[in-house]
Amino acid sequence: MCVGGLTLGLTYGKDPTIEKMITYCGLDCLQCGALIAARTNDDGKRADVAALWRDEYGADIKAEDIYCDGCTSEGGLLFQHCSVCEIRKCGVDKGVVNCGYCEEYPCTKLTEFFAAVPDAKIILDGIRAGL
Repeated sequence: MCVGGLTLGLTYGKDPTIEKMITYCGLDCLQCGALIAARTNDDGKRADVAALWRDEYGADIKAEDIYCDGCTSEGGLLFQHCSVCEIRKCGVDKGVVNCGYCEEYPCTKLTEFFAAVPDAKIILDGIRAGL
């Protein structure tokens, strides 16, 4: 899961008026510490994020692991979890912008994820309602 508090002027999809980068699961990459550290090339932020995620998730994460261009990026760098995420893999395979666009929304994978991250459901429900 992503953490952070800085919003950068990147856009969601092709619409330059929306400053969000919504992942397949409904998180906003622009709020993710790994993306923030990579975009700002901030080694101190990488170390902070690695320490936080080590503590939160009990994973062996080092500052040098904190590189990511966002899970919806094409051919970019991915944080280690994003590269094995089943929700991301499914979205990529189906060719959807994010899971809110999927005909099977919400699926079992998402329902389980939403139990841990209810804000992601709110975001994807909003996207789905606007289709």
